[in-house]
Amino acid sequence: MKVKSDPRHQKRLSLVQELFAESYHPSLNTKDPRLLDIKNRIPEIDKMIEKSAPEYPVDKIAKVDVAILRLCIYELLFEKKEPPKVIIDEAIELAKELGGDGSPGFINGVMGTLLKKTV
Repeated sequence: MKVKSDPRHQKRLSLVQELFAESYHPSLNTKDPRLLDIKNRIPEIDKMIEKSAPEYPVDKIAKVDVAILRLCIYELLFEKKEPPKVIIDEAIELAKELGGDGSPGFINGVMGTLLKKTV
């Protein structure tokens, strides 16, 4: 059973919040190496988002959804520490917690499409 107090969930939540803040203040300094790596890969990750959701340009997607997608894609394609199903499920949980009503379905759709294209 999922528990919101799980330290892994809390770390992901913190990373999404920092990525979200970065979308408004790109000059924020961080010493978190994981966040720095994600930030360095944003152009590459955003291209993957655009290919998986071509009808939704990244600048038109809700910023919180973009932050969740960036983290999820990073974990899925670059870190590869968890199975894809776990990463996507966690992204959907973050979307339920932080996003709008359509966020979980949107995140699931984008990640499902990306997964099909990369496997």
